[in-house]
Amino acid sequence: MTSYKELIQQREALEKKIAEARNQEIAQAIRQVQTLISDFGLSQDDIYPSAKARSKKTVNKVAPKYRDPNTGKTWTGRGKAPVWIQDKDRAGFLIA
Repeated sequence: MTSYKELIQQREALEKKIAEARNQEIAQAIRQVQTLISDFGLSQDDIYPSAKARSKKTVNKVAPKYRDPNTGKTWTGRGKAPVWIQDKDRAGFLIA
């Protein structure tokens, strides 16, 4: 039976081997990527498009449904009600 200290030493040796193998594979992957970039003439923008170019979500704006006659502020009727309309009859604030 192996002792605790021997197992710890084996683990440390294995962790070193794992780190070395990882570093070698990373270096190989980097060389491969560099070769592909060179062969195809790619730029950083080709590989990592900007966030603006990737996300083309359309946001549908909702027309306001209510207006505060005193301040002119509006509310669509979605989400939490503003203070100026809370606990009041909303019919008087409707936009025609």
